[in-house]
Amino acid sequence: MRKAVIGVLILWLATMAFAQQSQAPAAKPAAKPPDPMKLKVGATAPDFTLLAYDGAKVTPVSLHDYKGKKNVALAFYVFAFTGG
Repeated sequence: MRKAVIGVLILWLATMAFAQQSQAPAAKPAAKPPDPMKLKVGATAPDFTLLAYDGAKVTPVSLHDYKGKKNVALAFYVFAFTGG
């Protein structure tokens, strides 16, 4: 009996959620994403900020933090640490 009551409640909640979704106004189409930035070989990289994780905490790191102090090399590894 308890399983039947729980089943009916779940079915009722799912029906109510579906009904609310169907009554929601249609979303506006997404804006066109900006064109990718094109850099030339030897050009100065634009300033950006990324999050760095050192195993204990996450901290923001910006390119402007190193301007005039150190050379910076960027490397991107496709599928790094994803097991793929």
